[in-house]
Amino acid sequence: MRNPSLDRLDGLIGNWKLTLSDAWFLEPAGTEVTGRATFEWLADAFVVMACELGGQPGFELVIGYSDARAEYTALYHDERGVSRRFAMTFDEAGWTMNREDPDFHQRFLSEVGEDTIKGRWEASDDQGRTWRKDFDLTFVRDTAP
Repeated sequence: MRNPSLDRLDGLIGNWKLTLSDAWFLEPAGTEVTGRATFEWLADAFVVMACELGGQPGFELVIGYSDARAEYTALYHDERGVSRRFAMTFDEAGWTMNREDPDFHQRFLSEVGEDTIKGRWEASDDQGRTWRKDFDLTFVRDTAP
C-alpha cells in the first residue's frame, strides 16, 4: 500500500525532456545540453528518476518518504560514482533538494508547473553563507506517444 504522502509525486511520473543551460563549466557561454528523464514508481513505495544528458548517462534519484520525520529524502547517484543524500520538499511552492555535507553544500530550487519544472542547481563552499549557481535544469513533459 502506497504511503499517502507520496501521492503528490504522481505528477512527476512519466517522460520528460531536459535542458541543462547557463552552466559555468560549459564552453562557450550559452551552450545548452539536452536530454531525457523518466520518473517511475518502484513497488508503489519510491519514485525513481533516471536521466541522460547529451546522449550520455546523467544521474539517478530514488525518492522516498519518512513517516517519523514527515519529510522526503532523495538519494542521488551519477556516472562518476558519486552518491549523495538530499532532504527534499515537493509542494505547491515547488521542488527543492538540499544537502549540507562536510565537502560542500548543494541545493536544487525549482518551480513546478503542470508540464514544466524550471530549476537551478547551486553550491556553497562556505557552509551555505554564499551560493554560486552551477546550472539551470528545465524539465518539459514529453507528450509524444
